[in-house]
Amino acid sequence: MPAPQTTVITPLTTPFTPDGELDLAAARELFRFTADTTGLLMIAGTTGEFPALDRSERRALTELALEVAGPGAVMAHVGAPDAHAAVALTRDAVSAGATRLAALTPYYMPAEPDELRDYFLRVRQAAGDAELFAYLFPERSGITVGPEEFARLAKECGLSGVKLSGTPSTEVAAYRAFLPAEFTVYSGNDALLTTVLDEGGAGVISGCSGALPEPFLELAAAKLAGAGADELAPLQARVDRVVALLGPSAGRIKHALRVRGLPAGSSRMTVGYPDPRTADEIEKLVADLAG
Repeated sequence: MPAPQTTVITPLTTPFTPDGELDLAAARELFRFTADTTGLLMIAGTTGEFPALDRSERRALTELALEVAGPGAVMAHVGAPDAHAAVALTRDAVSAGATRLAALTPYYMPAEPDELRDYFLRVRQAAGDAELFAYLFPERSGITVGPEEFARLAKECGLSGVKLSGTPSTEVAAYRAFLPAEFTVYSGNDALLTTVLDEGGAGVISGCSGALPEPFLELAAAKLAGAGADELAPLQARVDRVVALLGPSAGRIKHALRVRGLPAGSSRMTVGYPDPRTADEIEKLVADLAG
């Protein structure tokens, strides 16, 4: 039996009912779809509208994902604006059975280096034996952590990996240069999968793969099998087409899910739903690339 793929992790959208309540029945179906495709789920991340979820909802989603996919397949996001909340979320996730966690840096307020270190040390202590990934997204958090500073932080706080989003997503090589070989680096830039691998990254955490995992898995498999540029080019073109239409937009991803017949649900946040013309293009994209 082949080993599970580890190159593409899917950060899932969160489905809500029309009146804004969390729709766990729909979430179960989405989690099963991802468990059967990429096989790797990130729960309650940016694509999942985590700022609009309360603590009990984040725990419920994590518990459901663990039930559907198992601990080895789930990365639970526990980031919060402050260490007190992040520690509570971490304890919830670990008690539910999560063994891999990701924590966005504190956000909204600025943070000095010692405050950032304290935040991750407190989350690390609460995480116990679980793997802990930092999640760097300066455009959303307001906090920039450069490669050299991050390497010090990772060592001091016992981090296992990092997800680089926004500007850092294109700087895998720069971060990789300051980190030990065993440290795991993922990029949130869907389109740069092959570049990420070339630069020593483990792969991508791809929001677009929530609706259309096939092109990303095909490209990753070909790249890892040693395919040449001529073989990779048409596969990359498929990925580029998906990213151009769906990313980064939870609203567009949800529309693509609906076209596939999956229960995307409504949203609580402003997620960028497509205009009619773009919706038509997404429908054609799904017809061409799904399944």
